[in-house]
Parts: sequence; C-alpha cells; structure tokens
Amino acid sequence: MQWLERMEALDAAVRLAEPRARRLVENRRLRSVFHGDSTGIPLHIIFTDVPLGAWFMALYLDLFPDAGTQRAATRLVGLGVVSAVPTAITGWAEWALASRPTQRIGIIHAGLNAVAILVFVGSLAARLRDRHRLGVRLARLGAVLLISGGFLGGYMASSRRGT
Repeated sequence: MQWLERMEALDAAVRLAEPRARRLVENRRLRSVFHGDSTGIPLHIIFTDVPLGAWFMALYLDLFPDAGTQRAATRLVGLGVVSAVPTAITGWAEWALASRPTQRIGIIHAGLNAVAILVFVGSLAARLRDRHRLGVRLARLGAVLLISGGFLGGYMASSRRGT
C-alpha cells in the first residue's frame, strides 16, 4: 500500500479529479455532513452498506433457481446500481479532504468501483433481458472488483483513523 501511496504517476489523475471533488466540500456545512464531523463516521462509510449489501445479497439469491428468487436478485442488483450514485458522490467528497498519498489510493479505489458498477449495470441489463446466467456471471465478476476496491477503501478509512 505504501508503494501505491508514493506512486506519483497517479498524480495526473488526482489533479484531474480534484477540482470537481473539491466543489463538493466548498460549503462548510455540507463538508461537515460528508466528513461526519458530528458522528465521527463519514457519510461514505455508511452509504457503502446499501450497494454492497444489495449486490452481495443478490449473489446469495443467485444460488437458488426459482423465478421469484431470480426476480428478487434482479431487483437487488438494480438497487445496488441506483444506490451506488450517492455512495460515489460521498466518496469523492471524502476523497477531496484526504492527503495526497490517500488520494492516490483513492483513484485506484474509485476506478475499481466504477468498473464494478458498470459490470453490475451489465448484470442488470442481462437479467432484464432474460439472460439470467450471464447476469449472474457478471455479478460475480463485479463482486471480485468490489472486494478489491473495498480492500483499498478499508485501508484509506483505517489510515484516516490513524490505525
């Protein structure tokens, strides 16, 4: 992780994203909400539970072959896709306040998660077109990407707390 924190090649991407992310935290009150100043828990950490929970529950339901369970899994994949948007916004707001080494890791974290979201969009599209098996395979791929991105996110959260 320290190697990624020192990877100056990521600075071009950081500089590209930084102005947009900084706009999210220009307002002091909004910044305080995003950053979790009153609770000690950044909003992003709370918001991640919805898409992750929805997608991983869909993966569990995918183990069952009946039509009702497949419909439920499809709805959960859709919930994950929709809830990923505010989750990403809160993540960018948190990222804007981070140190440069953490921002470098954050760029990779965001990239992995963005690809995962696109894969889950593909899974949802496949499921809605009655290509459930393809949707399941895509969801499994998305889960691997989420786990990878989540590992980086966990590292960033623990470095924020100083642990």
